[in-house]
Formats: sequence, structure tokens, C-alpha cells
Amino acid sequence: MDDLVNVESVSRRFPLDSSPAHHSAHRFVCALSDANLRVSAGEFLAISGPSGSGKSTLLNLIGCIDQPTSGRIRIDGVDASELQPNAMTTLRRKKIGFVFQTFNLIPVFTAAENVEYPLLIQGVPRDERRRRTEEALDSVGLSTRAQQRPDLLSGGERQRIAVARAIVHRPALVLADEPTANLDTHNAKQLIDLMRDLNIRLGLTFIFSTHDARLLEHTPRIVRLIDGQVISDTCVEGVCHG
Repeated sequence: MDDLVNVESVSRRFPLDSSPAHHSAHRFVCALSDANLRVSAGEFLAISGPSGSGKSTLLNLIGCIDQPTSGRIRIDGVDASELQPNAMTTLRRKKIGFVFQTFNLIPVFTAAENVEYPLLIQGVPRDERRRRTEEALDSVGLSTRAQQRPDLLSGGERQRIAVARAIVHRPALVLADEPTANLDTHNAKQLIDLMRDLNIRLGLTFIFSTHDARLLEHTPRIVRLIDGQVISDTCVEGVCHG
């Protein structure tokens, strides 16, 4: 079976000075250095490490939000490293779902409208949009909150809505950036259980960045970063590719 995600010798550098005249090799910071990572479909994987270790950088590269300075990234067989912006956007919309630590829900939309929005962008017919939205809300246990706006939902409910939105278009991969960072212990545990259930029951592939010990306790594979480098790839269950 081909890898769903294949990160090959990927580095990402950012200029310290925005002036083109100062773009020398000595004025760049290396956020990620020669990273390698292979992820099969159906895995549940955490990218862990302290602040500034490169977690978000790696997640953004896998999510086709950014492109590497060097190296290659393949997503479901597609080389994302050389795609033009429009093609990257298309790949991202079709193949990847995102869960953000700040929820990123549209405040004037109801929960159902927030979940439905990715399908609207993709031009999915109305009846199909409504059916998939209902299924996604049901899968996160929030069918009864469909018509509530985000300001009337708890933090845990908002993050569940964010998860429903991430999976409604049936992506190959779900990426979550510090998904429990803004949740108390009770809601964090509920979210962890939900994501793991979706992973097992629906076969959804999850990759998330975290330094939350509560989440790492329930993660079968943990990739650790320090100073932009992968220092370990540990499997509690199954076989690692790392």
C-alpha cells in the first residue's frame, strides 16, 4: 500500500529580514531541517515537541498551506511540493480537513452552516450537502445543536463542530493543530475520545500537533521534534514507517 503522506528530506527556512538585499544564507532561520515522515492511511499520529520545535511548520507543509524550501511532500500520491497555488488549494480542499485550536468557526453561521460550508465551496448539490452535514453532526454527537450559533456553544461543543466541519467532505487526511489547547481536562478527554473513535470507526487518518500529555497518552504513534529536527518516531501500537 502506498503512503498517504510521504515527507522526504524536507526543510523550511524563513528569512529574518524581509528585504531582498538581506536574503543571504546567514539571515535565515531554519524552522524544519531534513525531516522525513511516512504515514499510512488509517493512522492516528501526534507530532510532539516544545514551542518552536517545528510542529506547526511541519503540519502546515503537510496541509499544503506552505511549501518546503527543499525536499518533497506527497499527499495521497500527489507531489504537493511543486504544485501551483490553485492546484494546492484544490488538493487541500479535496484531500485534507483541518481542526484549529481556536476553532475558526464563522460566528454568524449556525453549527450546521459552519459544517456545511466546505461542501458549499466545492459546489456539492444542496440535498447532498444537507445529508452529509447531518451525518457529520451526528458523528460528533451534536445533531441537537445544529441550529445554534457558536457563541451559544461551549468550548468543547465548538471544537466538536470544528471536527464535523473537517470530516464533512470525506477527506483522506485530518490535520489538527493543538486541538486541546483551549479546552479543560473534561472537554479535552471528550475530544480525544471522539477523534480516536472516528479514526477507528471510519478509518480516518489523523495527524495532529500537540504538547498536551493528555492527548499523547491516547496516541499510538508519536513523532517528536526538537529544534526543527525529528528526534524520535515511537509506536505504541502497530508498526512505524519512521
